[in-house]
Amino acid sequence: MLQQPAFGRRLRKLRQAHGLSQTALAGDGMSTGYLSRLESGARQPTERAVAYLAARLGVQPADFEEPASGSLAHALTLAASTGSPEAVATLRDAYAAEAHESPVLRWQALWLLAAACRAQGDHAGERALLEDLVRLGDEVALAPLQVRGLTRLARCLRSLGEIPAALEAAEHALRLADGTDVGVEDRVAVLLALVSVQAEAGRLPDARRRADELTALVDGRSDTLWAEAVWTAAAVRMRQGDYPSAQECLQQALDGFAAAEDLTLWLRLRLAGGRLHLQKVPPQPDAAEHLIAEAEGALAYVGTDALRQELTQLKADLAFLTGRYDDARSLLGELARDELRMTYRDRVRLDVLRHQLRALAGDESGIRGLRALAEQAQQDANIDLAAEIWRILAEALTQIHRPA
Repeated sequence: MLQQPAFGRRLRKLRQAHGLSQTALAGDGMSTGYLSRLESGARQPTERAVAYLAARLGVQPADFEEPASGSLAHALTLAASTGSPEAVATLRDAYAAEAHESPVLRWQALWLLAAACRAQGDHAGERALLEDLVRLGDEVALAPLQVRGLTRLARCLRSLGEIPAALEAAEHALRLADGTDVGVEDRVAVLLALVSVQAEAGRLPDARRRADELTALVDGRSDTLWAEAVWTAAAVRMRQGDYPSAQECLQQALDGFAAAEDLTLWLRLRLAGGRLHLQKVPPQPDAAEHLIAEAEGALAYVGTDALRQELTQLKADLAFLTGRYDDARSLLGELARDELRMTYRDRVRLDVLRHQLRALAGDESGIRGLRALAEQAQQDANIDLAAEIWRILAEALTQIHRPA
């Protein structure tokens, strides 16, 4: 049986969530005074009263029970303060049970749940939560919440390789930011998403212009936003083939961003630096190996499956570049045994490396596979990735037909 005062608290919360006064909820079948005493906990509810109120509110009698996980506000506090898997699981249960909680509180819960998915490389799960987050932001109609939701959705869609949808979300976020008085941090976050998606879409002049705007906004800072901005600017320059400028930008972040600020970002900067040294012309495998070693040391403290897989992939690329083909195959085999927690781009890169190794061994399916990957990336409007694969295919063909 439902007990007081928990029943009264839930009743009041449900009534307020429906925007009803006590008089409106009581209707003709219950006195307002009796309803008031139920909400205050002064009267124990009867089965008849519970059934009547449930019908008036359009809920089930079980909805008046206190969630086993506790209130959403309490679960949100725990998840925000500890971030532990147990706290996140409690928040997920509380969110599911508290469908009638205030929209702003539910928005905050979705934000943390999506962040937890992102940290684990679960981009599909993150996307589902972020789509709900964006709808909730529109319901609340608070510009900063709308901008943040769309920005994070754009970054998630980019990770999934859905470039047109990501570009649409990022541009929508920027229009909202331009039309309202959002803070510098929100505008920087929007530009970070937009520049990355524009670069993936092959719109490099637009991305370079926005990247310059981005770095101007963070000038004088040394926090995570600054490091991400400089990293993003470096990525655009690298895709334009401006390797000296790209290395200069990224080196600023490598030298100027402290591990104590955010060890995960510190590690990811070293992975980005390692990839830059492998992709530049000519490549610098020794410099890449040094950064890989630094990242591997930090992985023991902030390791997730997603980060471990990203590091393993980079080590495989380094092995291939330095002619250690058996090592590259072994590392790819290690990843094949995992449930991959990678972005669309990194998954494609894994397939590219597999086909490169096949082509090198004289297997013509490697060439066909590279061509199919390039065509698929082009079809998906991931122009930058398609260009990278076409270049790798050309190099593979040259290597195959080179005289012994």
